[in-house]
Amino acid sequence: KISLAKIFQKKRKSKHLTQTQVAKLLHTSQSRVAKIEAGDPSVSLELLIKGLISLGTSRKTVGEYIAA
Repeated sequence: KISLAKIFQKKRKSKHLTQTQVAKLLHTSQSRVAKIEAGDPSVSLELLIKGLISLGTSRKTVGEYIAA
């Protein structure tokens, strides 16, 4: 889950988006996005996956990340 969090953060930064901008895409708060990126265990895997897909990661690639 922590490696997925790092991938999430890298994707967000590569798109030059702030945590606040991503929070709006995910209909959540900036602090929740910060928790995603920190690998906080209170963040659901579902939200992390939704975030990766929202940042342009294909479902297939997300599956590969999870399987790795």
